[in-house]
Amino acid sequence: MDRETRAFAERYIQGRKGQVLSGGSWAHDRVAYIEKPDAFSYADFFKGYLLPNLPCVFSSAFTESWGSRRHWVTPAGKPDFDYLLQKYGDVVVPVANCGVQEYNSNPKEHMPFRDYISYWKEYIQGNYSSPRGCLYLKDWHLCRDSSAEDVFTLPIYFSSDWLNEFWDALDLDDYRFVYAGPKGTWSPFHADIFRSFSWSVNICGRKKWLFFPPGQEEALRDCHGGLPYDVTSPTLLDSRLHPMRQHGSLPLEVMQEAGEMVFVPSGWHHQVHNLDDTISINHNWVNGCNLANMWHFLQQELHAVQEEVSQWRDSMPEWHHHCQVIMRSCSGINFEEFYHFLKVIAEKRLFILGCGETRGDMDAGLGPEQAAFDVGRIAEVLASVIEHPDFQRVDTSAFSPQPEELLRQLEESELIKLGQGAEPWMVEEPSNQSHPGTS
Repeated sequence: MDRETRAFAERYIQGRKGQVLSGGSWAHDRVAYIEKPDAFSYADFFKGYLLPNLPCVFSSAFTESWGSRRHWVTPAGKPDFDYLLQKYGDVVVPVANCGVQEYNSNPKEHMPFRDYISYWKEYIQGNYSSPRGCLYLKDWHLCRDSSAEDVFTLPIYFSSDWLNEFWDALDLDDYRFVYAGPKGTWSPFHADIFRSFSWSVNICGRKKWLFFPPGQEEALRDCHGGLPYDVTSPTLLDSRLHPMRQHGSLPLEVMQEAGEMVFVPSGWHHQVHNLDDTISINHNWVNGCNLANMWHFLQQELHAVQEEVSQWRDSMPEWHHHCQVIMRSCSGINFEEFYHFLKVIAEKRLFILGCGETRGDMDAGLGPEQAAFDVGRIAEVLASVIEHPDFQRVDTSAFSPQPEELLRQLEESELIKLGQGAEPWMVEEPSNQSHPGTS
């Protein structure tokens, strides 16, 4: 990030302080298409799409050098089953049954990759039908199972990825996935975990995306307040079951071709259908632009848990602690772990600001301007976390540093940066800012 981009970002965020990312007043019937890598910079993406939380599609030119596009695909553009079996045949992968609804998702099983490829071949030979159902390989952590070298190169636009930076530091998990399945596999209606951003590249095949900007999903709720499993279901036309549907708008439809890369903004609900035999690589990611969204989501999740078990509040010892435990089992994180997430990222950014640029920092897309922007966003959210009554009930005696001390360090770092002459909110915002790269 350069100084001008950081100045623009600070001014933008100051103008919408206290709000969560919404996607603005979306009034378009299509998503911007970014054609040429050489004509589209990190600053263009940051200012045109990441900050305003708007979707876009990158052309296949952005991924043409990826090893997966060379090795995983036949000359005819189909999955190269022989290569994939040779490379990954013994890996155990998660597989969902798209034909079975389990709450608002699908039940999963695990099987060796070679068994899934055998199923996939049989499914094709059976005219895309099988007594075993419609099985979709989803959420395969390829980077945990084997080296991702020569599979893909992380695009610079998505390099500020705190979620995977945090889990890489713990060496426990990641949010990098491979999805693979025959024509007809699909993902039910959802918004991404923690209200993260995501990006998705089709290595081969085509997908149809149905997008709803934040807030528009409310019109899809049924008479009990639940969101739909399938937004294409005819039941949504029943006004008794979905009394608000008539007040909603049609989804924003995106057709993603082979090699193309879709940016999914924070909090945009979506549903995805594979129109061909398709393999995709997908990442979920959080950074300073949607950190407040993540924190807002976690507060909502805890409130939902507390409502669900409210009848035991007076009779259950340490009720608040149990709510945090339940929240973590349902959401994958609770307030304590969220603090540790903030701490890990904060300490890395403070180190960069304290030492100046290093070659490694720049290779990761983390220069001092990006680090300073990150520090400001963490400080804002951490201050809110510290003030939250439920966080104040968390036992922080073993935390190092204490939350208040970490906040002091962040605020001091901001003051030092300002003392060096950087006052980003004083920089004039460019007039008539358009979305760069649109066509």
